[in-house]
Amino acid sequence: MKLSEVKAFLKTSKGLQFNLPDGSLVPEHFHVTEVGSIHKRFIDCGGTLREEAVVNFQLWNADDYNHRLHPEKLLKIIELSEEKLLIGDHEVEVEFQGTTIQKFGLEIEKDHFVLTSKHTDCLAKENCGVLESKPRIRISDVAQQNVCSPNSGCC
Repeated sequence: MKLSEVKAFLKTSKGLQFNLPDGSLVPEHFHVTEVGSIHKRFIDCGGTLREEAVVNFQLWNADDYNHRLHPEKLLKIIELSEEKLLIGDHEVEVEFQGTTIQKFGLEIEKDHFVLTSKHTDCLAKENCGVLESKPRIRISDVAQQNVCSPNSGCC
């Protein structure tokens, strides 16, 4: 999800709720401790130079039960970050402290945010010899389907 989509959602939202991938909720007394811009330059395993830019939100679960972050306050924090850090309209990723610091993607579902699992991948499969996995098919399974029987006209 792009930063512009987050901002549009915050303008109409009545509250802030983040669901973790397992369905549990980030406690409602969380703080957004950082809004940042992360630029990454790297070379993939095929030797291609790549660049990536994301907007990063860091959520922190504090024992401060007296303060709640409201959508309009988060929107102001984002706008200040855009101005001071020259943040572009990039994809948003979210850091949250579980058993370790975890990074998530972000989506909107009805009236709340959903943190989505992120996965690693090889970006140069064609250059480094990694073949796409193909589904395994058993000959006995195909034979039972009678896909091409003698008078079916398929042969």
